[in-house]
Amino acid sequence: MFDLVRRWCLSRSGLAEAASRDAPHDATREASRDGPGAGSTAGSRTPSGIVATHGARIDRSEGWPGQCTLCRRWCRGALCEDCEALFPPDAAPRCALCALRLPPGAASGRLRCGHCAARPPPLSHCVAALDYAFPWDQLLLALKFGERLELASLLAGRLSLALAHAQAVPVDLIVPVPLSAERLRERGYNQAHELARRMHPPAGQQRQSRLCAHTLLRVRHTDQQARLPLDERHGNLRGAFAVVKPVQGLRVAIVDDVMTSGATLHEAALALRRAGAADVQAWVAARTP
Repeated sequence: MFDLVRRWCLSRSGLAEAASRDAPHDATREASRDGPGAGSTAGSRTPSGIVATHGARIDRSEGWPGQCTLCRRWCRGALCEDCEALFPPDAAPRCALCALRLPPGAASGRLRCGHCAARPPPLSHCVAALDYAFPWDQLLLALKFGERLELASLLAGRLSLALAHAQAVPVDLIVPVPLSAERLRERGYNQAHELARRMHPPAGQQRQSRLCAHTLLRVRHTDQQARLPLDERHGNLRGAFAVVKPVQGLRVAIVDDVMTSGATLHEAALALRRAGAADVQAWVAARTP
């Protein structure tokens, strides 16, 4: 009888171990936090919405079952069919240099708003995927401050679609807007880098872009831009960025989550141009109207 009980306990233990080994792992933070550019390491945890199976990371946005990001209905992918229809990819005409919406009847092509026509920014092209409004503003806040890293795939997918729609010129180098060392320690990850590393090139693009989170650095800790009046934001960032790797002659794209006044992107673009970049674009997930 003792032998029988022992064998039963061993078999149950084996089943529990196998179940524990094969069960999808779900967590809201990565253990190997984004020392920007860092890859996943053994024993690292995976963001919520990412299924880890035998060491592989599978993003739910690729069609795995789960709940819709917006309405929580069960579906495959990040959004259900109803929410995809309710919030389709943005195809509104936008200024080619600041990504503000243009009047609905504006012709296609790279048009400029009146402000950019009078005072062109240090960007050759600016692409925004969405307006910073419901429901995207809440998702961006959750990504930035709520450690909801799984939302980066959905937002990066919308940005990739916007780049294809805007026929953005391929670039050699993609750089996320960096955080200061203090802010990175406080937050644990850089949301701009999380977006950049999940983007995919438009179909048929031949040029391979390289992502580097160590080319552009924030060398001075600054006050949060969102807490400052618009007229103080440019001064807050003056001299905050430095380029520490060669960019001479390269086409560069700067990726960020939200563009409001443009102060952050403009200051970063100026630093890249002073370092010899041939062309600088800005790619952002959302633009404040």
